[in-house]
Amino acid sequence: MNNIPVIKLYGASGCHKTNYYKILLDKTELPYQFLDVEKNEDHAEELRGLYDNRKLNFPTITIGKKKLRNPYKEDLEKWLNKLIPSKLTIIE
Repeated sequence: MNNIPVIKLYGASGCHKTNYYKILLDKTELPYQFLDVEKNEDHAEELRGLYDNRKLNFPTITIGKKKLRNPYKEDLEKWLNKLIPSKLTIIE
């Protein structure tokens, strides 16, 4: 599985939507980084830099340069399949 783009999940540990995406990404068995924007100001600033309004719009998932804010499961799966060479299924 070479050439896998970096996958990042910006969110907060206490956020139920963030935890939902952690579960989905764990099921893919792809490496990803969880960046807690409430516990780390550098992560928060990185997330603010993704948006013109500079707000903490989380959860946000980035796959390489693709940015997904609070995507539907199907949209996340579509972009993972489009941007990563192997076919994936997140949830049965």
